[in-house]
Amino acid sequence: MTSAKKFHSGTVRKRILINAKNDKVWKKISNIVGLPEWIDEIKKATHLSKIKCGVGAIRKLTFDDGNVIEEHIVIWNPKQSFSYIATTGLPLRVYHATISIQSKNKKSVYLTWSSYLNSEKMTAKEFKEFVLYLETFYEKSLRVLKSQLEN
Repeated sequence: MTSAKKFHSGTVRKRILINAKNDKVWKKISNIVGLPEWIDEIKKATHLSKIKCGVGAIRKLTFDDGNVIEEHIVIWNPKQSFSYIATTGLPLRVYHATISIQSKNKKSVYLTWSSYLNSEKMTAKEFKEFVLYLETFYEKSLRVLKSQLEN
């Protein structure tokens, strides 16, 4: 018997302590097309809008496997957080993510990457595998980012 395909919702949240000043961390993460520097799976990131940062900025991410995702910045709080939505390229109806910085002290911050997702029709097993992939993707990317910012 095959599992029924239906819509699923979930969240992913990963947090890491980075021993670097808020300004340094913000400068790195707010470069919305700088992702290939700290996310291995992304081959290329380009602007699709005249707006380069802030609400209304649009980016196109090309992954090593050929997948292309379009993302739109929908919230922008300088030196604190930004949120974006993916409009194409994922097996999801909704993907809303936020990257935020919370100062621990003058020389270190907590960086949190969280998302809400709602799938296209898939089995519960397929959705669970996708969420696990996303958790691993966030963890790995944040470790690389931490390593770069602490050097």
